[in-house]
Amino acid sequence: MTILINGQPETCIDIQDRGFQYGDGLFETIAVVNGVCPLWKYHMRRLQHSCEQLQLNSPDIDLLSQEVKKLSAKKKRGVIKIIVTRGSGGRGYRYPENENITRIVMIHPWLDYPASNWQEGINITQCNTRLAQQPALAGLKHLNRLEQVMARNEWQDIKITEGLMFDTQDNLIEGTFSNIFLIKNSQLFTPDLELSGVAGVMREFIIQQARELAIDVDICQLRENDITQADEMFMCNSLIGIWPIKQFNDSSYAVGPVTAQLLEITQQIYSSPNV
Repeated sequence: MTILINGQPETCIDIQDRGFQYGDGLFETIAVVNGVCPLWKYHMRRLQHSCEQLQLNSPDIDLLSQEVKKLSAKKKRGVIKIIVTRGSGGRGYRYPENENITRIVMIHPWLDYPASNWQEGINITQCNTRLAQQPALAGLKHLNRLEQVMARNEWQDIKITEGLMFDTQDNLIEGTFSNIFLIKNSQLFTPDLELSGVAGVMREFIIQQARELAIDVDICQLRENDITQADEMFMCNSLIGIWPIKQFNDSSYAVGPVTAQLLEITQQIYSSPNV
């Protein structure tokens, strides 16, 4: 793993960095395919929006792009992680008067998942850990991930690939590391993320592609009974693309026509990335 901190090869940050002290920052996890980052513009748009929401100075996107290219050049496959924090400051929650952000870019090896995850689908479970409703942070990929950490450690069964997370009002929100889509009568449904959850870039891409294909997309409140009544379901994120769901509790699902159509589109951007 190679790491650049503010453009320099480093492995340590200041102990007073607010990202470490308070989780005061955000991150992006980005696929690298043949030296290129698919959905780069989607990631940068979310990063800039998140910085605005957190009242955090946004890093220079051209500079970030140069650093990412430096780490990803000649990489057939890899995973870039970008972390932006508010930088170092004294004690207390108040923002430092002279904000000097910390910019971290690192590259990790690509994870080889089983081909069956795409071809046959995955088994999922329901997590007991609930997501808090907080509209000021909803949609953002901020550094506070304890809810997801707790949820992911609820199961050890290797046959279970992902866990569904609901909020404190029993609304379906997302997976521990992915977004979710349901299909009923050829219509696409995905949870409203106005109060909690992460607005994934693959989620945004899929919504856009579905609408271009004239597939109806409903962003709405969903409950557990909507899952059991669905014809098809799939999880998604920017590294895996789409994984169909084949089993949830006592309900089984096939890789239906809508999922298959969208799966083909997402796989194309990883074989020939130009988005």
